[in-house]
Amino acid sequence: MRDSIAEVQPAAETTAPARMAPGLVWLMAITCGLVVANIYYNQPLLAEIGRAFGLSESSASLIATVTQVGYTVGLLFVVPLGDKRERKSLTLGLLLCSAVCMAGAAFAPSFAALAAASLLIGIFSSVPQLLIPMAASLASDEQRGQVVGKVMSGLLIGILLSRTVSGYVGAHFGWRTMFWVGAILMVLLTAILARMLPRNQPQFAGSYGSLLRSLGTLVRELPVLRRSALVGACMFGGFSAFWTTLVFFLESPAYRYGAEVAGLFGLIGASGAFAASFAGKSADRKGADYALNLGILLFLVAYVLLGFGGTYLLGLIAGVVILDVGQQMTHISNQTRIFGLRPEARSRLNTVYMTACFIGASAGSFLGGLAWTHFQWPGVCAVGLSLVALAYLANRFYGRPVA
Repeated sequence: MRDSIAEVQPAAETTAPARMAPGLVWLMAITCGLVVANIYYNQPLLAEIGRAFGLSESSASLIATVTQVGYTVGLLFVVPLGDKRERKSLTLGLLLCSAVCMAGAAFAPSFAALAAASLLIGIFSSVPQLLIPMAASLASDEQRGQVVGKVMSGLLIGILLSRTVSGYVGAHFGWRTMFWVGAILMVLLTAILARMLPRNQPQFAGSYGSLLRSLGTLVRELPVLRRSALVGACMFGGFSAFWTTLVFFLESPAYRYGAEVAGLFGLIGASGAFAASFAGKSADRKGADYALNLGILLFLVAYVLLGFGGTYLLGLIAGVVILDVGQQMTHISNQTRIFGLRPEARSRLNTVYMTACFIGASAGSFLGGLAWTHFQWPGVCAVGLSLVALAYLANRFYGRPVA
């Protein structure tokens, strides 16, 4: 089985240079942030989208769920192509497809058309998960966590600031305008990367089918990968449940705010994105398990604070910051841990891990919307607390040798 994994591995990734150029790190970080934003623009706009198509809040929240489902499909079936196709050309092609789909969402005449466009946006926005394993491969062993943390900082800031931008644009210019802005950004980013991103040709020795089959081999052989994937799915589920329903909570009688204010909470949360670099350094110095356990603890504290103090603005703001810091620490720690398992298979390790994460995110969006419909904010917080409890139990007991 191990040989079947190695036969499809690009030879270029078997050795790593001592240091990665800082300019390339920043380019990858910015690219990750701009592309992943496509998936999250819709969240502060869900209430407006629902009103535009005459839908309930829970029905409108399906747009966020469908987008994340699409991203999961891209992770599973597109990202492995990074071990088969030249990565620069693959990245540019995905960006152009994203631009077309964003324009399609802006044009969407019906909710069904918007849902279809959102699914494709998710699929073609998997570019960051091609770039993160590349960054891990280019970094030295002692700097891997720090480099991954910096690239992930760009991705996480993109996730959080996308809500701020989207909330403002949606409030002042309408939800369709935000999708047009996203389409234009993808075209501009394609032009920049065509000039600046280096070509990277993997040396592939097997078929696409054998590449996909090797994913199952990795899952079977690596209990640490299974544990990290399960923890990541639970944490992303709790994270997504909060952000999917936040706009409804802010529009409720507790606050009576609109989409623009919901977007500003992304700006508040972005302050926690800088924890990604700290998480990477902690993983390098003290081990991934230390940073992971700290992140789970912070996530738990955040949901307790949101549950008991979320109706107070200061409590809600503090909860957002702590939640984002906890999420980022667990995510960076998980990725640092799995990238050290088999250096010759980092793209596929990331595919397995991130697919699990976004299955969890999709489930979290669905559960969060359902909890809001039936139990309002206490229900959402109960979902988050349940998922972080599952993450702790999985990390503590799953796939570990019995004493």
